[in-house]
Amino acid sequence: MIHLEKVTYKNIWEIVDLKVFRSQKNFVADNLLSLAQAYSVQGSETAAFPFGIYNGKKPVGFLMIGYNEAAAYYDMESPKILEHNYSIWRLMIDKRYQNRGYGREAIRLALEFVRTFPCGKAEYCSLSYEPENEVAAKLYHSMGFVENGEMDGDEIVAVLKL
Repeated sequence: MIHLEKVTYKNIWEIVDLKVFRSQKNFVADNLLSLAQAYSVQGSETAAFPFGIYNGKKPVGFLMIGYNEAAAYYDMESPKILEHNYSIWRLMIDKRYQNRGYGREAIRLALEFVRTFPCGKAEYCSLSYEPENEVAAKLYHSMGFVENGEMDGDEIVAVLKL
């Protein structure tokens, strides 16, 4: 049974140890870096929710959801859709567990969490991906995400109305 667990001191190292294939490293940030970013936004206009993706008791991936009060974060201009909306900031499935439907189920669980509106009501959930990441694009489109014409740096932004 796939489920999400908050990343805490109890499971942080098993989440940090998850890895993607070398050919996928340009598509997703390292989990340790992502957790550092989650910690760094505490007390700001941005909230981060890092989760381990588990199949029973076994960690199979990492997911991080964010919420932004303002469109700008980390001192850079960001897509306007981020303002007062939720985002799936990170999704990775460990290389040993890919192609089993865990990513799809993790997104479904992420959207279920987002729809509890832990930071307040929002209209959209967004995400972004590298243009070369055709596997991610196909998955996100199949889940109802559509490009809105914005870019987040070099990444394509896609949104889903909540």
